[in-house]
Amino acid sequence: MRSALVLNATYEPLSVVSARRALCLVLAGKAEVVHDDGNMIRSATLAFSAPTVIRLRYVVRVPFLRRTALSRKAVFIRDQYACQYCGGYADSIDHVMPRSRGGRHTWENVAAACRPCNLRKRDRTPDEAGMRLANAPRQPRDGAWIDASVGRVPEDWLPYLARAS
Repeated sequence: MRSALVLNATYEPLSVVSARRALCLVLAGKAEVVHDDGNMIRSATLAFSAPTVIRLRYVVRVPFLRRTALSRKAVFIRDQYACQYCGGYADSIDHVMPRSRGGRHTWENVAAACRPCNLRKRDRTPDEAGMRLANAPRQPRDGAWIDASVGRVPEDWLPYLARAS
C-alpha cells in the first residue's frame, strides 16, 4: 500500500499516512485530494483514485517543532546505509563513545557501521581502535522524519516539501 503526504491547510507537511487512511479523510470531508497516482482503491461497489497528497480543510496547530526520532532505520537513512568506518554496507549501529564508558544514545553519538568494523572497534573510541569516522554524527535536518517514515520520497511530494524548507 502506498503512502500519502498529509498537508496542513497552509500546505505545510504534517504527517505520512496510508493511502487508505488518506481516502477516509477525504470521504469524511476533512481533507481534499491535491494529487493522486491513478491507482484505484476499490470497495464492493465503488472505486476511488488513490491519493498521494492530501490537504486538510482546517488548520491544525502544531505545538512543537517536529524532530526525527532516533532509531536504527533513521540512522541508516541518515548515513545512507554506508559504514562510517570503511564505507561498506552498514548492518548495525555503533556508539562512537561506547555506552559502557558513559556515551549517550543520541544522534551525535551513533553511526552506521558494518559488523566487522563494529566488532573491531568493540568498547573503544575510534582513536583508540585506530579507526576514523568518514562523517561526524549529527542530528538530521528538519523534515528528515519524512525520509525516515517512507524511505524514499515520492516525486509527487517534492514541491510540497520544498515549500516547508
